[in-house]
Amino acid sequence: MSITAQLRDSVRLPGGRALVNGFALESRGDGSCRALLRNGHELEVYDLRELFAGERAPSVVFPLPWPGWDYGVHSVSPDGTFAVFSGQRAVRAVGAGGETVWEYRHGCWGPELGHPHTGDEQQVCRGLEHGSCRVSDDGRLVWAHVVAEPAPGEWQERWVVLDARDGRELAWLPLVDSAAAGSHHLSHPDGVHMGLCIGMGQDGILLHWARRDGEKLTGWDVNEGLDRILTDVHAGHPGFLTVEHYGADLRLHALDGTVIAEQEPESADEEDETCWDYGCGFVDADTVIASTVESDEDPEEARHWLLDARTLRIRGVVTYPTGPVDSYVRPLGDGTWLTYDDESETLNRWAQTVTPGTR
Repeated sequence: MSITAQLRDSVRLPGGRALVNGFALESRGDGSCRALLRNGHELEVYDLRELFAGERAPSVVFPLPWPGWDYGVHSVSPDGTFAVFSGQRAVRAVGAGGETVWEYRHGCWGPELGHPHTGDEQQVCRGLEHGSCRVSDDGRLVWAHVVAEPAPGEWQERWVVLDARDGRELAWLPLVDSAAAGSHHLSHPDGVHMGLCIGMGQDGILLHWARRDGEKLTGWDVNEGLDRILTDVHAGHPGFLTVEHYGADLRLHALDGTVIAEQEPESADEEDETCWDYGCGFVDADTVIASTVESDEDPEEARHWLLDARTLRIRGVVTYPTGPVDSYVRPLGDGTWLTYDDESETLNRWAQTVTPGTR
């Protein structure tokens, strides 16, 4: 069939590229989506619905607690009253007025074991390594990927669960095989499960899931024989979507890691080395969108594909009324997806229109 995209909304948003090629978009189980964009020494938070409706000012702005720290994946509470920042040596909750609500100290992400600190909390140590954090959809918990120092000279990465009210540690799991370059969280719309994807550079990817029932924290990994990036979940599916580290295939998994479906990218000819980009996910309960922009060296050849969400069978290539779109994609789960035009700094939201009978 022929698949044509329909432009639903468009807005100029400097820095918006991080929404389609990064971790600046925070989606909640209730369908709400926020853009968390760094602007100088501040984190600006935009509600996407309000933004596309014409509200250009951020809904709330949080001062960054460590202006010299450029890494970490941060999170904002569902009610927007506080943000939680993943720092080099602490996880800190900050109110909209800039006040520190609480702080959870941990080991330093700097790569040199035992390196000294001056005592100045604004000191940033050498290295790009970082963790991430995520406020749960009910606003009660903060999940964080941190470094611990069980004893002098020792290093251990941990997945901790904190009380969102005061930062008190409620439980933690060891991440014994991790040597993270960075990570990101993904909360399942069921409000129970949390995913953690850890990138280790050339050493591959680790993928973990966990759930907390009362005081009990249960975690499991799906890493045996796998090297996959966690990309998306949807309320209409019990599992999750991944892409192979180098884009060889997409897979749909049950929460225990069992593969339900998989799909390799289509190539124009046998000599092409077409690969999926990591930015793929659920347009809605029936449809997945994925792109092959990275391997399509000519921007005119950049392609976005729609797939069946249960079989991952390729339905067809998306055609845009404005001409080729060489942006990465970010689906919103409500039947639409985002692209970003770097030249005009414009964020676009699209939906599909289908004409039966052609492919």
